Parts: sequence; structure tokens; C-alpha cells
Amino acid sequence: MRLSELLRIVWLNIVQNKFKVLLTSVGIIVGSATIVMVIAVGKGGQEEVASQFKNLNAGAIDVSYSVNSTGNSESTDEKSFFGGRGMSLERGMSSRGEMPSGGNSNFFIGGNRSSGIDSMLNKEKVTLSEEDMEDIEVFVPDIDSVTISFNTKTEITGGNLEEETSYTVAGVKNTYADISNLTLQMGEFITSNNDENKEKVCVLGASVAEEIFGSAIDAYDSTIYIDGRPYIVNGVLEKMGSVSSGISPDEAIFIPYNTGVKYIAGNNVSPTITVIAADVNQVSKVTENVETVLAESYPNTTFTITDAGSKMEAASASNNTLTLLLIVMAAIVFLVGGIGIMNVLFVSVKERTKEIGILKAIGCSKRDILIEFLLEAAMISVLGGMLGVGLSFIILPIAQQFNVSVSASLEGSIVAVVFAIVTGTLFGFYPALKAASLRPIEALSEE
Repeated sequence: MRLSELLRIVWLNIVQNKFKVLLTSVGIIVGSATIVMVIAVGKGGQEEVASQFKNLNAGAIDVSYSVNSTGNSESTDEKSFFGGRGMSLERGMSSRGEMPSGGNSNFFIGGNRSSGIDSMLNKEKVTLSEEDMEDIEVFVPDIDSVTISFNTKTEITGGNLEEETSYTVAGVKNTYADISNLTLQMGEFITSNNDENKEKVCVLGASVAEEIFGSAIDAYDSTIYIDGRPYIVNGVLEKMGSVSSGISPDEAIFIPYNTGVKYIAGNNVSPTITVIAADVNQVSKVTENVETVLAESYPNTTFTITDAGSKMEAASASNNTLTLLLIVMAAIVFLVGGIGIMNVLFVSVKERTKEIGILKAIGCSKRDILIEFLLEAAMISVLGGMLGVGLSFIILPIAQQFNVSVSASLEGSIVAVVFAIVTGTLFGFYPALKAASLRPIEALSEE
């Protein structure tokens, strides 16, 4: 029998049993929609991770430290833009001593509980400083750059603000923009001259500029008051969007580091030293060298060191795990849908036994019958796959309303339809083989 005739018979059977076909394909419809959603969620998650970490350098290493009242180290609430934490600490009056051996695999340096308590008793306030930053820059090999920064909440007035409003103010060096991958809408970032001369200038995040002045254009070259002192707006950043940890540059006001220390933070400054490894594959070695250099200056302290690459990997791994779970769910749904097709085709073979006998009596071969039922299973799957893809494009906008990151793609739709066809064909093969194996005489005599 010609293929066109087989297709016509299959189409007639489907049209005459529309409701049964629809029920048969429910599993395939749900499975196809799930596949599209899986790929959309996976791609959306990847884009979200990229967006959250776009202002981080994969080779960035943050050094942080703090001490509570009992002498135990703990992280502060303030975080650097790289996810680091404040580093104020209490330690003894010891001068810079001999360099001890490097740090351990847990990124901690020397120190013990008793020495921490002894340090607290001496009550000398010590913070990581520009001198420590310079030591790292000189003595640690294989680094591109190093910077120091701090951030704190400060009252701001000016522009369209009717009353004092608390904003995050970050004291940074001129290298901070390059290290953080920040870009400017207009103006310029903090310069080395601004920092050396302790000038009262600032750079606004995109959201801050809009909130205080209404737009970046109105903000540029205007004046705001930080802690009661006037600062000239030298620049406005491009919008960066959300970040994975720390504080978004969109919500921050940047000022020269030394200006911030002098007029805002004072002795309470809690800076973060950020080191950029020249090779992301050498982050661990650079971390060990940083530990060694800092151990010379602070022999009885425990530092916490984190790197952006590990955070990126952790976020990507979390997204991949979610995607894998959704793939497993889609596979289960397809399995159920395939079993549904197989059951319906078995019933169909039973109902159409005489039809099969007649087809064989007029000369249809076993191969023709097999192809007919396989085509029927494949066509049901195609229809189910297309309906599933259509359903997914209704679900995707709804998912976005619940802050789920999804990204629809043509690739997802094609994969869903292909999976549907493969599932239907595989599960339809055995019923088709049973139909093709019927003997004409037995089929015609079937009641």
C-alpha cells in the first residue's frame, strides 16, 4: 500500500476519534509543555546568574575580618560589592613579626581563641589598611590589581529629597570601577587625585540618581549632602541590575576612599581588601600567598577569605540541580504519556481487528499494518507536542509574574516536539507489532 493511502487511513481514524485522541495525548501535551519550561527555566537561570555576577571578576578574592565581644571571629553585616565583609578587629600591641607558614585549606590564618581574647583585653583598635593593600600588591605574585573599599549607611539630603534619607555610601579607590566592571552613563569615576586630596566628590548609582534627582542628566554636576557635607556629583553609573550578594551598585553612592575615612567612617572604618588574580585557575595559590603576607602583619588573627569564582560556581551548580530535577520530572511525565498512548493503541487494535483482517485480505502486508499504527502513534504525539508547546507559551508569562526567571527559545519548542514523537513512536511500536502479527482469518472471524 502506498504511503499516501496509509496516511489518509491514519488521518480518518484520528478525525473520527477526536476526543479519544485528545485524552490519549494529554500526557504528551503535559510532557511537551514541561520540556519547554525546563529549557526556559534553565536558560533563564543561566542568564540570571550571569546578570547577578556581571559586576564581579571571576578572579576576585575578598579578605574580611571582625571580632565579637568574646574574641571569636564573626562576619559583620556590611558586605563589600564582591560579597566580602567588614574587617575591623581587636588585637594585641605586637609589632609586625616574622612571617609564619601559609594558611590552611579552610582559608584561615594562624591565631587561636586565647590569643583573640588576649587581643581584646589590650583594646587596641586595628583595621586592615592601605599599607596592607600595598604589601599584597608588592609581595603577592600573579595578581592583576588590588584595591581597598568600605561601605556604610549614611544620611543623604539634596535634590528632590524632602528629608534625610539613608543610603549606602562606599569609599573606593580609582581602580574600583575596572575591578567591579562598572560603566558610566556620564561623567567620570573617582580619580586618584580625588582620593589623595580627600575631595568631596561622588558618583551615583543609576537608581540613586533617579530617586534623588529624577534622572542621570539632572544628577550630573549637582550637589548632594552626605552626613551634612556637600559633595559634587562627578558621574552617574549605568544600571547594573540585581547582584548575587553584597550591595547593588545601582543603590550606592561612591566617594573617594580617603574622603570617606576622614569625614564619614573615621576610626570605625571596616574596609575590604579585594585582590584580582591574573589567572582564575591560580586563585587558590594567590589566596595562600595573600594569607602569608597578612600573617606577617597580623600573626594572631583569623581572616575569612572568599573568592567570586566559587560563588559563581555555587550559583551555577544550584541552577543546574534545579534544571536536572525538572528534566527528571519531564521524563516521568513523558513516560506516563507514552504508557497512555500504548494502552489506547492496544484498545484500538482490539476494536479494529476486523479492519486489520480486511486490510490483510486485500493484500496489505505486515509491514503496511505496522507502519499504519506507528504513523497513528506518531501523529498523536505530534499533535500532543504542538499543543504542549502552545500551552507552555501561556504558562511562561504566568511564571514570570511569580519572579521565576524564564527565557523561551525555539530550541526548547523543537526539542519538546522531537521528544513527543520519539515517545509516541517507541510506546506505539509494540501495539503496532501486535496488530501487524494478526492472521487474516483469525482477524476476520473476531467477534
